[in-house]
This record gives sequence, C-alpha cells and structure tokens, in this order.
Amino acid sequence: MQAKSIKGKSTEEIQSALQQCLGNDFKPTLAIVFISIKQDREAICEMLHKEDIRIFGSTTAGEFISPEISEGGIAIMLLDVNPAYFEIAFMDTGNSSAYEAAKQFGEEGKNIFKNPAFIISSGWLQTDGEQIVKGIEDGFGGEPTVFGGMAGDDLTLREPVVFTYSKSSTRGLVAIIIDQDKIDITGIATCGWKPIGITKTVTRSEGNVVYTIDDQPALDLVVKYLGLNLDNEIGGKMVVSLGAYYPLQLEREDAPPVMRSAMLGNKEDRSLICAGTVPQGAKVRFSLPPDFDVIDTVVNECTDLKDDAHKNADAVIMFSCISRYLSFGVMTSEEIERVMKVWNAPFIGFFCYGEFGKSRRGKHEFHNNTCCVVVLREKK
Repeated sequence: MQAKSIKGKSTEEIQSALQQCLGNDFKPTLAIVFISIKQDREAICEMLHKEDIRIFGSTTAGEFISPEISEGGIAIMLLDVNPAYFEIAFMDTGNSSAYEAAKQFGEEGKNIFKNPAFIISSGWLQTDGEQIVKGIEDGFGGEPTVFGGMAGDDLTLREPVVFTYSKSSTRGLVAIIIDQDKIDITGIATCGWKPIGITKTVTRSEGNVVYTIDDQPALDLVVKYLGLNLDNEIGGKMVVSLGAYYPLQLEREDAPPVMRSAMLGNKEDRSLICAGTVPQGAKVRFSLPPDFDVIDTVVNECTDLKDDAHKNADAVIMFSCISRYLSFGVMTSEEIERVMKVWNAPFIGFFCYGEFGKSRRGKHEFHNNTCCVVVLREKK
C-alpha cells in the first residue's frame, strides 16, 4: 500500500496537488478527506471521482497532515490499495436511530469480509457515541475493530457532515470497511489527563444526559466546583468550553477511566448533555488542565504500540478531540509532530467531536478528550 497526503485552502489548490501526486506508478483508489464545513465538498468529491478514487469524508474542527494545523482548509490522504481489500459504506439515518444505522454497518461488514475492521465517522451533535459502537457490535455479532471520530463543523455546533461521492448527511454514518486478512489495522486511544478532587457519584442520568451529581444539578455543580463567575446566560459554547478544560473522568473497575465531555447544557433543568453514556451511579472526577506530561503520555503509548508488534506503517490517521486543541493551544502541534515521528509514515488527522478507539487495557469504545491514533499496513 502506498499513501500520500495533500492539503490546500481551496479546491484549486487541491486540484494542483492531486495532479502532482498522480502517475509514477501511484494510482490511488481511496481518499480520506477531512475538510472544513466552509469548503466545497461536492467539488472535491467530483474531482476525486473523475480519477476513480473512492471517498471517505468528514467535516472537521481543524485538519492537518503535519504539525501545521489548518483551520478552514482541506486535508486529504490518497491511498493506492487494492479495491478488493476495502469497501465504503454510507447511511443517512432518516427516522432511524444511530444504533440502527450502525447495526446495519456491522451486518454489512460481516457479509463482505470474514475479518472486517471499521474506520468510521458520524454526524450528530447530541448522539451517544456508545450506541454507534454497540450497533456495530450487535450487527457484527461480536467485538470488531472500530476506530474513527465524530465530524466537526468549525465549532459552530450546527451541522457536522459526513459524506462520500454523491451522498452527504448531518445525521449519517460513513465507514471504510477493511479486510483485516489483507490489511493490518491497529491503534491506541490515549488522553493523558490527570484526575483532580474527590470522586463524585452521578445520582441521576439517562443515557448521555446527566441531571444530578451528588444530588445537585449537574450544570450548577460544574460551575460551582470550577469557581467560575458566569452571567445568568450560559450558552452551548460555554458548556463545550467547560468540557474542554475540565472534562469528567468516568471511573471503571476493569479498564482505564474514559473521558466524557459536556457538549451542551440545558438551562431549564440544569442538566449536562455529554458526548457519551454516563450511567446512573457512575463514579466521576474532574480533570486537571493539561501540561506537557499529557503529551508525553500519548507519545509513550504510541511508542509502546509500535514496539509491541507494529514497527512499520504504510499510513497513520489521527482522530483528536477538539477539546484537546482548545486546551493545549500551541502545544497541540508538538503532540502531532512527536506522534508523527514515532512511525515516520504518511499522515493525516482532524479535530473531532468524539473519538472511537481502544485504550491499552480497554476494548474498542467511544471516547472524549482523547487522541486516537490508527496505523495501517498492508500484509505481505
């Protein structure tokens, strides 16, 4: 498998970069497209389709193929891989649920390949990401490999979009279903955030909506606990900012803590709408703002992954939570650069609204505030 990454700030720049890549025995069959909501997705798709390149696409909250982060631009990874080794799946849910759509993906993967893996992206701001993973598992009939991220929309929080050629949706799912008998796919979901304060109990929740923590309104507790001085009006973006700087760590007995960001706040019932399930009775803690130790943890876990069994890579994909970018600022570029140096392979990534992946001691599941790194290598 060969891979090349290109970027641009316009359709014209991408057209020029694409033409420079083609030829010389490089004939891409698959494009991973991470693109700003401001750009012309249809034009990019038409351009790639004319070259017989299939498309896995997601809008972003920032995209990159190097430590230089683009906001409002286009990043594309082109892969020259046997078309028999992968399939593109897309579904607009319509009136069905995310779970039902994901279940169909799981069934489709099982029918296409004996040993499928799924790289996915999803729309929806208020969807419980765990239901997507559960749907794929139930459709597949087991616990398949699942990596990916929720689409972004430059933090407008209105219309993240997933797409392929001639299809796009704010309430959809797109996937690359990969034949793991032909392509090795592995990865790590890692965050490095440190807990702070005492453990608290979620005393009332339903799915990804948290109503009370220690019998206090969840939104009020967060504002009070963090010592914030806010006006009476708390907008959606303010709640997202809280999740970025002080995410909740959901403690578990049999696996590392999983991060949960508050995506939205309900000013009427004082609840928090999180990007993943927070079970009633769960134990949670807040997190310290990040420092360089967080980046060290991410890089060390990536290095361990490489040393264990994956010394070489044909391509590397990063799904990084927008909350990390909001929290890290300029440190984000250092994290990207150091992860890139672990494999020194063609690279692409974007900032998303939630991540799908596997921590070192966990299973494939949904995360927030996490960096998910995916490594692809064609088997010989």
